[in-house]
Amino acid sequence: MNNRMNKRGIVYLVGAGPGDPGLFTVKGVECLQQAEVVVFDRLANPELIKYVPREAEKIYVGKASSDHTLSQEGINQLLVDKAREGKVVVRLKGGDPFVFGRGGEEALFLREHGIEFEVVPGVTSAIAVPAYAGIPVTHRDLTSTLALITGHERPDKTESSIQWDKVAAGIGTLVFLMGLENLGFIVRNLVKHGRHPSTPCAVIRQGTLPGQKVLAGTLENIEEKVREEGFRPPAIIVVGEVVGLREQLNWFESRPLFGKRIVVTRSRAQASRLSAMIASLGGEAVELPAIKIVSTEDMTPLNRALDELDSFGWILFTSVNGVKIFLDELLQTGRDVRDLKGLRIGAIGPATAQALTQNRLVVEVIPEEYRAEGMARALKGRVQAGDKVLLPRARGARSVLPEVLTQWGVQVSEVHLYEARAEEPSTEQRDIVLSGEVDAITFTSSSTVNNFVRIIGEENIEQLNDRVKIACIGPISAETAANWGFTVDMVAEEYTIPGLVGALVKMLGNQ
Repeated sequence: MNNRMNKRGIVYLVGAGPGDPGLFTVKGVECLQQAEVVVFDRLANPELIKYVPREAEKIYVGKASSDHTLSQEGINQLLVDKAREGKVVVRLKGGDPFVFGRGGEEALFLREHGIEFEVVPGVTSAIAVPAYAGIPVTHRDLTSTLALITGHERPDKTESSIQWDKVAAGIGTLVFLMGLENLGFIVRNLVKHGRHPSTPCAVIRQGTLPGQKVLAGTLENIEEKVREEGFRPPAIIVVGEVVGLREQLNWFESRPLFGKRIVVTRSRAQASRLSAMIASLGGEAVELPAIKIVSTEDMTPLNRALDELDSFGWILFTSVNGVKIFLDELLQTGRDVRDLKGLRIGAIGPATAQALTQNRLVVEVIPEEYRAEGMARALKGRVQAGDKVLLPRARGARSVLPEVLTQWGVQVSEVHLYEARAEEPSTEQRDIVLSGEVDAITFTSSSTVNNFVRIIGEENIEQLNDRVKIACIGPISAETAANWGFTVDMVAEEYTIPGLVGALVKMLGNQ
């Protein structure tokens, strides 16, 4: 998508895909990044809004079954009005705009009113949702024909627009979109027109998302199963012999953390890696950042240390945050990594070491145990009395390492680069946690524990212990959590994000 050279309005009809934000297209991202107005409905994953510029106008138009915030005619006119203001407008629609998405109606209305538009197809739920349920909609040995059918047709219509006799007997796989409320009507018409009652059938709700639920049965019993389970729309109905492959091909729900909701308390800037790893294993990361990383306003102590770099023998980093802020300040003062030549470098763990090596710095010491005590043991015999060590780190960090080094006769220059301050999450996020609608809470530092308690209230810790598992990245955060009264269920064997995820799998994993 090219940058527009004029201010004539345009509308992009963009398919948001079936739900999983990872299935959103690259071109869709490009459209959202340039949008000045975004008009979106209920079926578009809210996560996609992160691609939209902060200053863009965001308009929610609902489109839930029998509950439209704005009518289709109103949406059509809204798109025209915003485009006539010279705006870049994105109409973000669940699935694909032209597969029962009424995108064709919107496009015709835009054309009739002289508005330029483009269509950005989305991954249709008619294909993707069955795939995530382990159901290929075609299979060489079972069927080579597929029909996509609206499930919205009302039973009280005097004349059906669906040729039930041809659909029921002539097509191998039938996929009904938005048809759960009319399931009985659909089943009766299929059986009446020749489909055998024993034909496999599946109903899938929240497809491609961590909350995906699948009911598999036959045309004969699927209604009863839906009633018993209390299934609610939106859902997709799949009819055909291919449904029988689900037992062998059910890959999505077989992942170890599938269906688990896990609270991530890291700062917003740091949460993405942990959240992504949880999602890759089938879980849902509920981000409730307990801290935010704030750089120290007065960098005078660090600048003094940078002026005396030649006098130091060692520089020890205890976090990725410390590495980033230190190197940023190094560059802002007209220096670069060449000024660190001759300094021996230590890192508290592999993530911190990686942040250094990515900047072409050689790390000499990484302790076996990724905490201050481990760093002290790793330095014993390497650091001598009289050596000078630069320790750039967070304000309020534990005093173990500088105290041990000082006892050895080492001169320690500790400079504070940042501090972890309490974050203020939304009331909605807080309520999700307190309601017990999550399976586990993760803590990656003592500061995340302390500030999480401030957010949820110390008086609520006991009720969380009864409902939710607690997983900590290491013994220090676990000790802090225990001191507050949390029952710590699991501590990572390796004090890293992958180690914490491994602990979650061990604690919550589906067998």
